[in-house]
Amino acid sequence: MDSQAAPDGVDPNVPNVARMYDYYLDGKDNFAADRAAAEQILKLFPETRDSARENRAFLSRAVRHLVESGVRQIVDLGSGLPTQGNTHEVAHGVAPDTRVIYVDYDPVVCAHGRALLADGENITIVQADARDPEKLLVALREHVDFDRPVAFLMLAILHFIPDESSDGAGAYEIVQRLCEASTPGSYLVLSHAIDAKPDTTPEALEIYNRATAALSLRTHAEITRFFDGYELVEPGLVFPKDWRPDDQPLIGAESTSIGYSGVGRKP
Repeated sequence: MDSQAAPDGVDPNVPNVARMYDYYLDGKDNFAADRAAAEQILKLFPETRDSARENRAFLSRAVRHLVESGVRQIVDLGSGLPTQGNTHEVAHGVAPDTRVIYVDYDPVVCAHGRALLADGENITIVQADARDPEKLLVALREHVDFDRPVAFLMLAILHFIPDESSDGAGAYEIVQRLCEASTPGSYLVLSHAIDAKPDTTPEALEIYNRATAALSLRTHAEITRFFDGYELVEPGLVFPKDWRPDDQPLIGAESTSIGYSGVGRKP
């Protein structure tokens, strides 16, 4: 995108983590500052682009599992900019009556999403911030029947929320509150970055510190804590490519992932 065409309230000179992710996925909704920051990350972690694609493929498989398991309400939190293989496309390919609610705090992302999805059925865009779970739940109750199972998707967003924050609820508090608000049979789907290369991680953290959100990397055990109140669906918390792959993985094949993914069901 041309920085001169930036919407009101958007500083094209500050890297935006959603637009950086869009760039990793070969999207076009990014500015020069986003591309420059993303290229710095790619020099440190060349596998980032493949990892982002693995994450999107995991989303597709997880959403299919949700809908095939009978879930008809999906809330995609921190959904970011629309890209190929959107949640609603996957869900509606299995069951067109599935209601998909996209949630993002960024007004530009929401406006862009509404414009692209204006003609879609059973699709809603909600502007809300997950860091204020009470306000988020108020907004969701206009579109979600919490007496029925609901799935919360939190892909690649919890590592942008610290354990504690002066700006709102911490990551664990947010997930716990959503779990408490949902009925048995509901789901949590998440992916989360890890400290894959300790030697270069500090440089990557500094790049994100200069962007719109800093990184809070967590260990496997710390990510597993998000599933308190849920039962992890097999195969558990694994690299995205290893979560119920469509094809048999090659023996000895290394993952390009720099994070873990998992699906939990509330008993």
